[in-house]
Amino acid sequence: MTSLSTPAILLRRIEFGDYDLIVTLFTRAQGKTSAIAKSAKKSVKRFPGVLEPFSRLNVVLTPVRGKGLPVLQEASLEDPFFKIREDIVKTTYASYWAELIYLWMAEGEPQEPLYQLMSHVLVELNRGETPVEVLSILFQMRFLSLAGFRPNFDHCHACKTCLDQIRHASVVSDPSKGGIACPTCGIPTNGRLKISKGTLKQLMWTDTGDLERAGRVRFAPAAIAEGLTFLETFVPYHIGRSPKSLKVLQAVRQSIKTGGSHVKAGQ
Repeated sequence: MTSLSTPAILLRRIEFGDYDLIVTLFTRAQGKTSAIAKSAKKSVKRFPGVLEPFSRLNVVLTPVRGKGLPVLQEASLEDPFFKIREDIVKTTYASYWAELIYLWMAEGEPQEPLYQLMSHVLVELNRGETPVEVLSILFQMRFLSLAGFRPNFDHCHACKTCLDQIRHASVVSDPSKGGIACPTCGIPTNGRLKISKGTLKQLMWTDTGDLERAGRVRFAPAAIAEGLTFLETFVPYHIGRSPKSLKVLQAVRQSIKTGGSHVKAGQ
């Protein structure tokens, strides 16, 4: 049977029996793909430390007859992203992005723009020159657009007043309506948050143009906090799932904010 050779990003892995692993790959050729890596836990020759979260790989998959999972025949490292896994903050952000992709994507549907987005943010996260919070804003805004959930920031969903014509400095986010409400039409409640018009415009800038340029948008600390709070409410609402990794990410951020140390992953 014909094998498939393709670049891939490892989204997750779980143990299967005594020796095998089931891996979920985000492949460039056919999107999310689950496969079985036989004897992966005992064979250092076939998979010498390459099946680690977020690693960018080149893989060879062989389908099986019937409904069984394809077999991961080969996997070679293109980029291990060591600096991500060495840092707990970077690890938790990357875990969140990977889980969003895992939860939203169906098996076997190519998503080339999303693959390029994930590759970009992992490269930049590993490089460490762009604040991780800005990368997360960039990823989530682009993810929403690619998934068909781009927020409506243009006008109040109720009275249709354009954003620039709303006289207040802030508006109210409304995930259930897919966008925002002016202060006259909406009030902050559970899941509906105040957000400044300036922050909204910066979020829109990250969703336009090439990725390199979008990642250079400069956010004030207050805008970063507003943007992350908005997106981390809006994204789970629209994919219909609450990622477990998001709770971990928020706990890590809160620990650092209250005086916890920025520790290495695994310590």
